[in-house]
Amino acid sequence: MCGIVGYIGELKATDVILNGLKKLEYRGYDSCGISFFNKKQNSFITYKTPGRVDLLINSFDYHEDNFIGIGHTRWATHGAPNQVNSHPHSSSSKRFIVVHNGVIDNYKELTSRYLEGITLISETDTEVIANLIDLFSLTMSAEEAIRKTLSLLEGSYALLIMDNKNIDTIYAAKNKSPLLIGSSDKGITLASDLMALVGNSEFYYLIEDKTFIVAKKNGKCTFNAYDIIGKEVKLAKHKMDLADNEIDKGGYEHFMLKEISEQPAVIRRIITKYLVNGKIGVNKKTLDMFKDKKRIYIIAAGTSMHAGFIGKYYFENISKIPTEVFIASEFAYNPPLLEKDAIFILISQSGETADLRACLVNLKKLNYPVLTITNVITSTLAREANHALEIYAGPEIAVASTKAYVAQVTVLAILADSLTEEKPFDLAFELSKLSVAMEAIIDQKDYIEALVHKRLKKRNCFYIGRGIDYYTSLEAALKLKEISYIQTEGFAAGELKHGTIALIEKDVPVIAIITQKQINHNTRSNIQEVRSRGAKTIIISTENVADSADDIILSSVHEYLSPLLSVVPTQLIAYFKAKELKLDIDKPRNLAKSVTVE
Repeated sequence: MCGIVGYIGELKATDVILNGLKKLEYRGYDSCGISFFNKKQNSFITYKTPGRVDLLINSFDYHEDNFIGIGHTRWATHGAPNQVNSHPHSSSSKRFIVVHNGVIDNYKELTSRYLEGITLISETDTEVIANLIDLFSLTMSAEEAIRKTLSLLEGSYALLIMDNKNIDTIYAAKNKSPLLIGSSDKGITLASDLMALVGNSEFYYLIEDKTFIVAKKNGKCTFNAYDIIGKEVKLAKHKMDLADNEIDKGGYEHFMLKEISEQPAVIRRIITKYLVNGKIGVNKKTLDMFKDKKRIYIIAAGTSMHAGFIGKYYFENISKIPTEVFIASEFAYNPPLLEKDAIFILISQSGETADLRACLVNLKKLNYPVLTITNVITSTLAREANHALEIYAGPEIAVASTKAYVAQVTVLAILADSLTEEKPFDLAFELSKLSVAMEAIIDQKDYIEALVHKRLKKRNCFYIGRGIDYYTSLEAALKLKEISYIQTEGFAAGELKHGTIALIEKDVPVIAIITQKQINHNTRSNIQEVRSRGAKTIIISTENVADSADDIILSSVHEYLSPLLSVVPTQLIAYFKAKELKLDIDKPRNLAKSVTVE
């Protein structure tokens, strides 16, 4: 959600920034812009536009040499997604230029207190920041003016700032919103996501909250970091471990199809990462967090919440620990009555989800132990929790999560299995079987595409299932609505007759998932109920419960792992329907990969 890239160094800044913004398109945005110093004109130039980065690249002239600049992709919060509200924003005197991720909660109060008489051009909170810095710079240095402004801001921000009077410097600051520094002998790159540093940085540094950065080009490019009171701090240095070939499509038409196809490899990678002395499991430090805990609380959002529901099934059926799942945005401000002897698990693909950060702040005040499960072990949620488990999904570019969801569920299964001495099955062996079964269904993608063309003809759709299949139905429905914009709902199959069956009419698609013997006949009865009312059905089942007339029959895997397999055809259904509709599959409208605002 929103992307930031800044560069100062020996390379052409506009090339680095625009390439970086292209790599951040997966985060979701609706407008974009760039500012850079044009040596020939001896001034900063700003270009911005609603729409995609390609429009920003193709609509303007970048042939002049330049060594410093900042760029932004904006997901609208304050004001419509138009050119005026697009970043970068300048102060009224044009001295300071700012890009900003996050939300400033008190920007209206700051406007009325400090900026009376100054005409603001946009509807954004970011323009307020630029003008505050400008105002304070009348009586102090630029660096002091920025730090004074930061002391007044309430909310979240990742900021890059340039100053017309200091053209060899980029200032940066962070609170709650992600921001990193990349370095090489060619220059300094600042970005909101590791992806944008790939190809330009040999090392990267994580910036902590309330940290202020000054990056300079004075012969050699260097940067210094300071805490909130101005004391210099050292940032942890990390070797860049991503390569360009890890974030390209690899010959696939879309990132989503590539990532669906990578899921068997993700399962095998997780087995390898969590296999110790021939046994699969998590480390002792993590297991010790669960000692004497009477309840597990899982907090997540969207797809991660659906993974949490599967996790609840695992903890209650394998570990025998009562478990509850909560929506992060609700829990943050409406927490329920909590068990005292409990542990919290936060699930986030990016590790930067703003709603979860709000929950974590509250949980730390209450002294609850917190475990984060994430794809980014260096993320804020991973660093600020008591401990974290990595899901090892690798880079996931498509906004609609597929392989990260499967990886989350797999790690939850490993954790649940590790918490009990009485193993219900050989998890490593069953996961290996699962990866093979996944490959078999992915190989049937042409058949699934034909099925989609034939059966999914309406603007609404239903997924149904019982027990653990119901949780898969929720995730399957989300995928279809996310990228095809078809109104889709996931329901417990037995609940249809309690009201929702009123929506069933001729040719409405109803997709049923059946992987459990004990509810096989019940779900099939519900299928007959919707068929008798004209529904067009698709049945996804595993071999052990399949009827010869079922549409998609999956290899049998252990029942507990069936959600990891049954979700794969639903991902392909969503993909092929969106493709048929000629939609932007990897970047669906209004959505963002990393939701860093509340």
